[in-house]
Parts: sequence; C-alpha cells; structure tokens
Amino acid sequence: MKEINIGICGLGTVGAGVLSVLQGNAALIAGRAGRKVCVLHVGTRSAKPDLNTEGMKVSDDIFAVVNDPDVDIVVELIGGYEPALDLVMQAIANGKHVVTANKALIAVHGNAIFSAAEAKGVAVRYEAAVAGGIPIIKALREGLSANKIQWLAGIINGTGNYILTEMRDKGRLFADVLADAQQLGYAEADPTFDVEGIDAAHKLSILASLAFAMPLNFDACFTEGISAVAPQDVSLASELGYRIKHLGIARRTAKGVEMRVHPTLIPYRRLIANVDGVMNAVLVKGDAVNATLYYGAGAGAEPTASSVIADIVDLARLGEASQDLPALGLASHALTEKTIVPINDIESAYYLRVTVDDKPGVLSHITQIFSDSGISLDAVLQKESDQHQGHGLPAGHVAVVLITNVIREASFTEAVNHIEALASVTDKVTFIRVESLS
Repeated sequence: MKEINIGICGLGTVGAGVLSVLQGNAALIAGRAGRKVCVLHVGTRSAKPDLNTEGMKVSDDIFAVVNDPDVDIVVELIGGYEPALDLVMQAIANGKHVVTANKALIAVHGNAIFSAAEAKGVAVRYEAAVAGGIPIIKALREGLSANKIQWLAGIINGTGNYILTEMRDKGRLFADVLADAQQLGYAEADPTFDVEGIDAAHKLSILASLAFAMPLNFDACFTEGISAVAPQDVSLASELGYRIKHLGIARRTAKGVEMRVHPTLIPYRRLIANVDGVMNAVLVKGDAVNATLYYGAGAGAEPTASSVIADIVDLARLGEASQDLPALGLASHALTEKTIVPINDIESAYYLRVTVDDKPGVLSHITQIFSDSGISLDAVLQKESDQHQGHGLPAGHVAVVLITNVIREASFTEAVNHIEALASVTDKVTFIRVESLS
C-alpha cells in the first residue's frame, strides 16, 4: 500500500507535538497504520526553530496545505472558529480526510461539517477534541456501541480541576490560584472559556451527541463556571464527606436529555472525586457494561498528539476506501433530535450555605421552609461563632449548611427565594448541586 501524505495546519503546541511524535515513532506508527505516514506539507506562520521540517513543504498560507493535491489527510490544529471552519470545509470539498483537535469547531459547526464529509465520502476524526490523550470518543463510538448509555459525567477541563484542587489542598482563593495557573501555562491570558465552563460545555455537547445518538446542540448546554466557588464551601464540603469538582453531566431521562456543566459536590469515595490537578476523567454508565472510568492527561503537546495520531492511523488503514465509521456513530439521517431538559426541570440534590444572624430559632425557620416545600434534608451543619475563623464571616453571624435530597430544581429555587426573604438571613444563599454518581 502506498504511503499516506499528511498536511498539518498549525505548528503551535499541539502541532509541534504531533510532528515530534510522528517523527520519533515513525516505524511503530507505520507498522500500525499498514503503510508509511509522511508529513508532506506544513502550514504555519511561525515554525519553531527546534522542529525538523527537512524534506517538507512549509507554507505561511494554511490554505496552500488544503489545496495541495498530494495531501491525503489535513490535520487542523489552528483552533477557533475562523478560519478553521473554512479550512476544514475546503479540505472536505477537495476530497481529503480531516483530523482536528478543535472542540469549539466541532461543538458549534460539527453538524454541517459531518454532513458535508458524509456527502463527499471522506472522514472527519476528532478524538483529540475531548479530554486530550484519553480515547473517550473511540470508547463511546466503538467500544461501548452495544450499550444504551444512561449517563456520563466528566472532569473535562484541566484548568478548572487544578484550581479546585489547589483551593481544597491549600485553602487558597480562586483569584490567587488562577493567577498561578496562568503563570504555569495551564490557563490562558483570558481564562473565560476555562473557568466559566465554556470549554467544558463544548466537550460535553460532543460526548452527549455520541452517547445519545443526537445532533450536536452546544447552545442548549447549561453552563456555570467556578469563579464563585469560595474556600469555605470547599472546606465545608470536605467536612460533609464531599469534594467539589467542575463536572460536565449528560443524562438520559424520561423528560429528555440533561446537558449541564457546573460545580458539583461528589462523595469523596468516588474514584472521579479523587482526580486532581490538571488531569481529566470521564465516567460512563451503560446498561450492559455498567460504570466505566476513563482517566488521563486532558491536554499538553504529547497527550493530545497521541489522540491526533491515533486518528491518522485509523484513516491510513482505510486505504482507498471511503469513510467507514460515521462521525457520531450513526449516519446523519439516523440521528434524532432530543429534548434538552431545561435546568429548572432537572432533578438533583443540593448543598446550600446560608449566612444568618447568630440567634436562636433561625435554623428551625429555614428547615420549616424546606418542610413546607416538600423537600427533605440529608444533612444539616451549624457551627458556633468561634468556629468560623478564616471563613470571613463578621461577628454575630454564622453559616448554616444543609444538603437536600433529590428535588426538582425549580422547587428548590423557590424554597431558596423564601429563605433569602427571612430577616435573619444576611446574604444571598450559596448553593451547589450534588451528584452521587452511583
């Protein structure tokens, strides 16, 4: 079988990693692909001096790579929406397979991209778009294809996980840890996508589409970040036997599909609750296999390159054949639109922290509101005034902490509004959803 020619668009961190691994493991990759994999053409505006591009065409115009008739597979590693979308669509129009690590592009424009590729008889692969080096796309699309997926939950943004880990282990403030994460290169200069959950929502929408055989629907994903998580909530959660993680959750229910990203309390005994630092993990519950956990590096040059090259190897094995596996596991015409459950209609347990005047009867007023709303409580914690040192509470105030049983969010929110109206409640109620993941 003749060698297969690769065109790489973008030689940033991931592109450099792909080129390095392809060169370092060339013989192994060729053996697994069944033929030699050659980097023929590279498009970059600023090639790193330590990269070996000898024997390759190097262009500062990425579209020169896409329009090169000798390139068989275009690897898009420039990120963002534009010009990445035009680049990928042009590659498909030229009859070339595409490999991308661009989660934002797939989440927002994937339906159009996959439809165009299917019509043209080429493949679009995107393993590296979710959870870096963890082969979670392949697991959902192939390894678990016999299962009706019931739910999945993932730590799918390493920056947020690093911040929450530091806050828990060292009692640090969010803003201080974020500044360190930016210095270490874990967070961008503008960290909005990471800390406000947008990056995780891109990834979750992809996972949900694969899990539930539905078109991509990023705009319907509920998204809440971690910037409001306070050190006292991290500490109090630990006392109650939980850890706070920024989770992406997708669940099949009688109402439709839940698709939500938010801070979440998880029992500390769960394996996923012990995934720390910049690592990622995805927990998937199937009806036949039950629960399976996928763990590893969610970012970085070589872990991401591992997934990119796995896609290249898969495409190299196709030979002259057309696309052998639909991008979302089913042909586009077989995907079915699902109702996405609004956040007010989800059912969850809740942690809430209420700052109140330190006087008798306050706790009973709060618990009575929950009782009147038909909401039962799983845990109640009230500390004496002298136990709030370091939590920033003024003298004469205490924090009441409660965990509810599972209840519809709209009912919980209504009860919280009544609590905030109490004269003895001195601040907005802080609440975080709780998932048992059992």
